[in-house]
Amino acid sequence: MKTSEKQKIAVYYPAFLGGGAEAVGLWMMEALKQKYDLTLFTISAVDFEKLNLMYGTSLSSNVVQVKSFFSQYFSPLANSLVANSKPIRMFFFHLLLRYLKSKSHHYDLLISAYNAVDFGKQGMQYIHWIKVLEGNPFYERISDFSVERLKDNISITNSYTVAEYVSKAYGSDSTLLYPPVVLDVKEIPWNDKEDAFICSGRLTEAKQPHKVIQILKQVRERGFDIKLYMTGGGGGAYAWKYQNFLKKLARENAAWVRLYENLTYEDYVKVVLKCKYGIHFKQEPFGISIAEMVKAGVIPFVRSQGGQVEIVGVHNQDLFFDNEKDAIEKIVNVLSHSDRQAKLMNSLAEQRHLFSTQRFMTEMNKIVENYFAKSVEL
Repeated sequence: MKTSEKQKIAVYYPAFLGGGAEAVGLWMMEALKQKYDLTLFTISAVDFEKLNLMYGTSLSSNVVQVKSFFSQYFSPLANSLVANSKPIRMFFFHLLLRYLKSKSHHYDLLISAYNAVDFGKQGMQYIHWIKVLEGNPFYERISDFSVERLKDNISITNSYTVAEYVSKAYGSDSTLLYPPVVLDVKEIPWNDKEDAFICSGRLTEAKQPHKVIQILKQVRERGFDIKLYMTGGGGGAYAWKYQNFLKKLARENAAWVRLYENLTYEDYVKVVLKCKYGIHFKQEPFGISIAEMVKAGVIPFVRSQGGQVEIVGVHNQDLFFDNEKDAIEKIVNVLSHSDRQAKLMNSLAEQRHLFSTQRFMTEMNKIVENYFAKSVEL
């Protein structure tokens, strides 16, 4: 039984459909579960057992009360609709926010683990990217959404890059708290790894994984016998055209490209750990898959602007590219020099502690403690 002496916190995270934001929401509750009385507001019933296996948390209905619109029986259908239709998704996200607002007086603190929101009063928001829920008058009427009110929230951002966007969009200061990376690190000697690249994340046009195949094909033409493992989920029912294009491209290069779809997290980790190198073409606000590469002892090549630069370390200039041609040259240069690879590995090892789950939980608790301490002062 929960004790009534604990301060009550409501956590807004509308849908568990995969991704780095999901890990943040779960580890946020993991961090706060001992000290506070937690209630999760979400659209569908939550399978904590499944999520714990995926993300390494230890959550249950005994420590987190769940308030949802749909029961376990209807959850698969509801999640499918939310994942594949933006209008349906936005409708339910705002409807859930409206419901939370109607119950807000029962809680000492409201926290959004899903970007910037208007709670109707000051709360806390972890921002993965700006302007996710606002901007459409129809949906905003559902939740009585005010951009001006959300500016009063305590903001947390996943990177300095996003913090700059938050400052420009909302005029708000924010606290940096890197997302937790839950990948279970098993040290594999460099020489035991394959001369292979990992490209992970959603297999959608926005991520442009086809560019990765094109880049590495030209690297191979320069004399490097490398492989490519691509892992990730699809982009819903409406992304089939691009997925078919990507699968066709992978088949045409089947001698060195392998495409994995919807792997279990355990199998995904096995693939990442056996690769020496990684590549991610899209500029990201953060880039959880890149942080996983760093934690797995992979040398990742990434775009020269965006949150991924903070993950890799701004000092590791050998790994940043501006365009496809630049990517080819940077990769060839690193692959040609074993001493450069060794230096990069030592430098990247220093980055890993930034994304530990323990660091995330400690900092999250400090932020919440500071909020309540200031509330008492007022």
